[in-house]
Amino acid sequence: MTPTLAQLGQRFWMPDARSTYAGETDWLFYLIFWLSAGATVIIISLMIFFILRYRRRPGHVEQASPAHSTGLELTWSLIPLVAFMSIFYVGFRSFVNIATPPDYAYAITVSATKWSWEFIYPNGATSPELHVPKDRPIRLTLASTDVIHSLFVPAFRLKKDCVPNRFNTAWFQATEVGEYELYCAEYCGTKHSAMRSKVVVQEPGQFMAWLDNAAQGTTNMPPVEAGLKLFSAKGCTQCHSADGSANTGPTFKNLFGHEVMLTGGQKIVVDEEYIRESILNPSAKVVAGFENVMPPYQGRIKDLEITAMIEWLKSLSDKAPKPLDAFPAKTDPLPPGAGAQPGASPEGPNGPGARMTYPPAEPGAERSDVDDSPLADARGSLTRLLAEWGTSGGAE
Repeated sequence: MTPTLAQLGQRFWMPDARSTYAGETDWLFYLIFWLSAGATVIIISLMIFFILRYRRRPGHVEQASPAHSTGLELTWSLIPLVAFMSIFYVGFRSFVNIATPPDYAYAITVSATKWSWEFIYPNGATSPELHVPKDRPIRLTLASTDVIHSLFVPAFRLKKDCVPNRFNTAWFQATEVGEYELYCAEYCGTKHSAMRSKVVVQEPGQFMAWLDNAAQGTTNMPPVEAGLKLFSAKGCTQCHSADGSANTGPTFKNLFGHEVMLTGGQKIVVDEEYIRESILNPSAKVVAGFENVMPPYQGRIKDLEITAMIEWLKSLSDKAPKPLDAFPAKTDPLPPGAGAQPGASPEGPNGPGARMTYPPAEPGAERSDVDDSPLADARGSLTRLLAEWGTSGGAE
């Protein structure tokens, strides 16, 4: 019984603190709470005392009320002033700490979309869950592709908005290995409550092993298996079903090879090109009876991942050809170094100026690599120009 009561006392208001600055946040919360509770008790007690002491009684003669008391006015002015300035000092000091990531923090990009999370690492790995090493500062760069979301991890006392067309920054340092709930704390539509994920805190060695494996993505899987994994990882499950049931978007069951009617009245057979276009630019051809609510995945999904999604959709349809058993092997790669992102940090993927780099796309293929910069298309064009320049032997 005693340990249970002790645990209850620790987490009565807050979940267990699992980040370096969570203790500061809790301390300030309890400071304000107990100051407010103490002031409430004093005020209510005085009210009750005055009501009883100075109630109207038979035979009591009214007396003149005091008009001014300098000592009393100084007392009720200075005590709250000292209390409020103390709260401001502690709160501002904590705010500066929370708002200033360490220079050596490990950088992760957060992309929020109705209604899923995607976490992008410097080596190109992506995950619907946030994996981080223990006892290392993590800097998050947050953005949204559609509406305002808010990343909230109660155990870390971390909450930061993800806003369209801008980047926000937050940081934390986890202190205990384990899994912690991650929520969207800003109402973002009909499935806001389902926009959940988790933070997986690992020992540094385990995190590096996970990161190396995640960087391989789905390339080592059969295409159908990879497509099924991406169906969940990319948040498709929030709007689409694979069993024919109704949802926000069309079901994937028996979609490939079948004819669908678009909002303009045009009919089209679902094939590889239509699926690719619908992933990268979903507003181009919207199926009749559904709203145009899907965000574009241009710049957020790789060509190989689109191929995996297509092969998986084929496996769900009775009119589709047999899906591929393996991904086609890459041929004729770009010259060495041509795929490097301009401005990549020489200090490695974890350096202060690190930027994500990815394998080059196939020659002639449209680039759709994930990037952490709004200038992704410009960098992609520059990469191709550099490749052509290198192939031709340089400037004449």
